[in-house]
Amino acid sequence: MGAYKYMEELWRHKQSDALRFLLRVRAWEYRQRPKMVRCNRPIRTEKAHRLGYKAKQGYVIVRIGVRRGGRKRQNHRGMVFGKPKHQGINHLKFERNLQSVAEEKVGRKFSNLRVLNSYWVNQDATMKYYEIILIDPAHTKIRNDPRINWICNPVHKHRECRGLTSAGRKSRGHRKKGHRANGTKGGSYRAAWLRRNTMRLKRFR
Repeated sequence: MGAYKYMEELWRHKQSDALRFLLRVRAWEYRQRPKMVRCNRPIRTEKAHRLGYKAKQGYVIVRIGVRRGGRKRQNHRGMVFGKPKHQGINHLKFERNLQSVAEEKVGRKFSNLRVLNSYWVNQDATMKYYEIILIDPAHTKIRNDPRINWICNPVHKHRECRGLTSAGRKSRGHRKKGHRANGTKGGSYRAAWLRRNTMRLKRFR
Protein backbone atom coordinates (compact mmCIF):
# COMPACT_ATOMS: atom_id res chain seq x y z
CA MET A 1 0.00 0.00 0.00
CA GLY A 2 1.09 3.56 -0.72
CA ALA A 3 1.39 6.27 1.93
CA TYR A 4 -2.01 7.78 1.07
CA LYS A 5 -3.69 4.42 1.61
CA TYR A 6 -2.24 4.24 5.12
CA MET A 7 -3.40 7.79 5.82
CA GLU A 8 -6.87 6.93 4.59
CA GLU A 9 -7.02 3.94 6.94
CA LEU A 10 -5.84 6.11 9.82
CA TRP A 11 -8.61 8.68 9.19
CA ARG A 12 -11.20 5.92 8.87
CA HIS A 13 -10.67 4.94 12.51
CA LYS A 14 -11.55 8.21 14.21
CA GLN A 15 -12.14 6.46 17.55
CA SER A 16 -8.56 5.16 17.72
CA ASP A 17 -6.34 6.53 20.51
CA ALA A 18 -3.95 8.26 18.13
CA LEU A 19 -6.62 10.09 16.15
CA ARG A 20 -8.71 10.97 19.21
CA PHE A 21 -5.65 12.61 20.78
CA LEU A 22 -4.77 14.44 17.55
CA LEU A 23 -8.31 15.70 17.02
CA ARG A 24 -8.58 16.87 20.62
CA VAL A 25 -5.33 18.84 20.43
CA ARG A 26 -6.20 20.30 17.02
CA ALA A 27 -9.70 21.30 18.17
CA TRP A 28 -8.08 23.26 21.00
CA GLU A 29 -5.73 24.94 18.50
CA TYR A 30 -8.57 25.82 16.10
CA ARG A 31 -10.52 27.46 18.95
CA GLN A 32 -7.60 29.84 19.58
CA ARG A 33 -7.25 30.82 15.91
CA PRO A 34 -9.68 32.91 13.80
CA LYS A 35 -12.75 31.09 12.48
CA MET A 36 -11.52 31.39 8.90
CA VAL A 37 -7.81 30.97 8.25
CA ARG A 38 -5.71 30.14 5.19
CA CYS A 39 -3.53 27.03 5.57
CA ASN A 40 -0.13 26.33 4.05
CA ARG A 41 -1.03 22.74 3.29
CA PRO A 42 -4.04 20.43 3.81
CA ILE A 43 -4.36 18.53 7.10
CA ARG A 44 -5.76 15.51 5.26
CA THR A 45 -3.41 15.28 2.28
CA GLU A 46 -4.88 12.11 0.82
CA LYS A 47 -8.47 13.40 1.08
CA ALA A 48 -7.59 16.73 -0.51
CA HIS A 49 -5.87 15.02 -3.45
CA ARG A 50 -8.85 12.69 -3.90
CA LEU A 51 -11.09 15.77 -4.20
CA GLY A 52 -8.91 17.45 -6.83
CA TYR A 53 -6.22 19.31 -4.88
CA LYS A 54 -2.73 19.65 -6.40
CA ALA A 55 0.34 20.95 -4.59
CA LYS A 56 1.03 23.66 -7.16
CA GLN A 57 0.48 27.36 -7.69
CA GLY A 58 -3.11 28.51 -7.97
CA TYR A 59 -4.51 26.10 -5.35
CA VAL A 60 -5.48 27.47 -1.91
CA ILE A 61 -6.60 25.69 1.27
CA VAL A 62 -8.79 27.56 3.79
CA ARG A 63 -9.99 26.14 7.11
CA ILE A 64 -13.31 27.39 8.47
CA GLY A 65 -15.36 26.71 11.58
CA VAL A 66 -19.17 26.66 11.39
CA ARG A 67 -21.43 26.71 14.44
CA ARG A 68 -23.29 23.45 14.92
CA GLY A 69 -26.98 23.02 15.57
CA GLY A 70 -30.30 23.95 13.98
CA ARG A 71 -31.33 27.31 12.60
CA LYS A 72 -33.51 29.49 14.84
CA ARG A 73 -36.16 31.40 12.88
CA GLN A 74 -35.32 35.09 12.61
CA ASN A 75 -38.50 36.61 14.03
CA HIS A 76 -38.58 39.63 16.31
CA ARG A 77 -39.18 38.32 19.85
CA GLY A 78 -40.24 35.03 18.30
CA MET A 79 -43.58 36.44 17.17
CA VAL A 80 -45.10 35.00 14.02
CA PHE A 81 -48.24 36.85 13.01
CA GLY A 82 -49.82 33.90 11.28
CA LYS A 83 -51.33 30.50 11.77
CA PRO A 84 -50.20 28.14 14.56
CA LYS A 85 -48.66 25.82 11.96
CA HIS A 86 -45.98 28.46 11.23
CA GLN A 87 -45.31 29.56 14.80
CA GLY A 88 -42.32 27.29 15.36
CA ILE A 89 -39.13 29.19 16.24
CA ASN A 90 -36.61 26.84 17.83
CA HIS A 91 -36.75 23.28 16.52
CA LEU A 92 -36.20 24.13 12.86
CA LYS A 93 -33.37 22.77 10.73
CA PHE A 94 -31.63 24.52 7.87
CA GLU A 95 -32.24 23.00 4.43
CA ARG A 96 -28.55 22.64 3.49
CA ASN A 97 -25.81 20.88 5.45
CA LEU A 98 -23.12 22.71 7.46
CA GLN A 99 -20.43 21.78 4.94
CA SER A 100 -22.32 23.64 2.23
CA VAL A 101 -22.70 26.64 4.55
CA ALA A 102 -18.94 26.57 5.22
CA GLU A 103 -18.19 26.57 1.48
CA GLU A 104 -20.50 29.54 0.94
CA LYS A 105 -18.90 31.59 3.75
CA VAL A 106 -15.43 30.98 2.34
CA GLY A 107 -16.61 31.67 -1.22
CA ARG A 108 -17.96 35.07 -0.16
CA LYS A 109 -14.75 35.99 1.69
CA PHE A 110 -12.36 34.83 -1.06
CA SER A 111 -14.53 36.16 -3.87
CA ASN A 112 -11.78 36.13 -6.51
CA LEU A 113 -11.28 32.35 -6.09
CA ARG A 114 -13.49 29.43 -7.10
CA VAL A 115 -14.58 26.74 -4.63
CA LEU A 116 -13.64 23.29 -5.92
CA ASN A 117 -14.52 21.01 -3.00
CA SER A 118 -14.29 20.58 0.77
CA TYR A 119 -13.94 17.95 3.49
CA TRP A 120 -14.40 17.52 7.26
CA VAL A 121 -11.32 17.91 9.48
CA ASN A 122 -12.58 18.29 13.06
CA GLN A 123 -15.46 19.10 15.36
CA ASP A 124 -16.16 19.83 18.98
CA ALA A 125 -19.31 20.55 21.01
CA THR A 126 -20.09 23.86 19.29
CA MET A 127 -18.18 23.95 15.99
CA LYS A 128 -17.53 21.85 12.91
CA TYR A 129 -14.32 22.53 11.00
CA TYR A 130 -13.90 22.02 7.26
CA GLU A 131 -11.07 22.62 4.83
CA ILE A 132 -12.11 24.19 1.53
CA ILE A 133 -10.12 23.75 -1.69
CA LEU A 134 -10.08 26.99 -3.68
CA ILE A 135 -8.69 27.70 -7.13
CA ASP A 136 -7.44 30.96 -8.61
CA PRO A 137 -8.99 31.22 -12.10
CA ALA A 138 -6.67 34.09 -13.07
CA HIS A 139 -3.46 32.16 -12.41
CA THR A 140 -1.46 31.14 -15.49
CA LYS A 141 -0.71 27.67 -14.08
CA ILE A 142 -4.45 27.02 -13.72
CA ARG A 143 -5.46 28.50 -17.07
CA ASN A 144 -2.86 26.39 -18.90
CA ASP A 145 -3.80 23.11 -17.18
CA PRO A 146 -6.36 21.24 -19.33
CA ARG A 147 -7.46 19.13 -16.35
CA ILE A 148 -8.70 22.05 -14.27
CA ASN A 149 -9.09 25.07 -16.58
CA TRP A 150 -12.82 24.31 -16.94
CA ILE A 151 -13.26 26.18 -13.65
CA CYS A 152 -11.97 29.42 -15.27
CA ASN A 153 -15.17 29.58 -17.31
CA PRO A 154 -17.41 32.42 -16.01
CA VAL A 155 -20.33 29.99 -15.59
CA HIS A 156 -18.53 28.55 -12.54
CA LYS A 157 -18.48 31.80 -10.57
CA HIS A 158 -19.75 31.18 -7.02
CA ARG A 159 -20.77 27.59 -7.73
CA GLU A 160 -20.92 27.03 -3.95
CA CYS A 161 -23.83 29.53 -3.69
CA ARG A 162 -25.82 27.66 -6.35
CA GLY A 163 -25.52 24.14 -4.96
CA LEU A 164 -23.07 22.90 -7.61
CA THR A 165 -20.34 21.57 -5.31
CA SER A 166 -20.52 18.04 -3.94
CA ALA A 167 -21.88 19.19 -0.55
CA GLY A 168 -24.42 21.44 -2.27
CA ARG A 169 -25.61 18.69 -4.60
CA LYS A 170 -26.25 16.43 -1.60
CA SER A 171 -29.01 18.62 -0.19
CA ARG A 172 -30.55 18.89 -3.67
CA GLY A 173 -30.88 15.10 -3.80
CA HIS A 174 -28.33 14.69 -6.61
CA ARG A 175 -26.23 11.97 -5.01
CA LYS A 176 -28.31 9.30 -6.79
CA LYS A 177 -28.31 8.28 -10.44
CA GLY A 178 -30.61 6.29 -12.70
CA HIS A 179 -34.17 5.34 -11.77
CA ARG A 180 -33.60 6.30 -8.12
CA ALA A 181 -33.12 9.93 -9.18
CA ASN A 182 -36.50 10.20 -10.94
CA GLY A 183 -37.84 12.46 -8.19
CA THR A 184 -35.20 15.13 -8.86
CA LYS A 185 -34.91 14.98 -12.67
CA GLY A 186 -34.84 18.48 -14.13
CA GLY A 187 -32.98 20.19 -11.28
CA SER A 188 -35.08 19.54 -8.17
CA TYR A 189 -38.11 17.66 -6.92
CA ARG A 190 -40.16 20.84 -7.41
CA ALA A 191 -39.03 21.12 -11.04
CA ALA A 192 -39.83 17.42 -11.59
CA TRP A 193 -43.29 17.83 -10.04
CA LEU A 194 -44.05 20.96 -12.08
CA ARG A 195 -42.99 19.32 -15.32
CA ARG A 196 -45.24 16.33 -14.68
CA ASN A 197 -48.22 18.40 -13.58
CA THR A 198 -48.21 21.08 -16.26
CA MET A 199 -50.45 20.64 -19.25
CA ARG A 200 -48.66 21.55 -22.48
CA LEU A 201 -50.81 22.00 -25.56
CA LYS A 202 -49.74 22.77 -29.11
CA ARG A 203 -50.81 26.17 -30.37
CA PHE A 204 -52.51 24.77 -33.48
CA ARG A 205 -54.30 21.54 -32.60
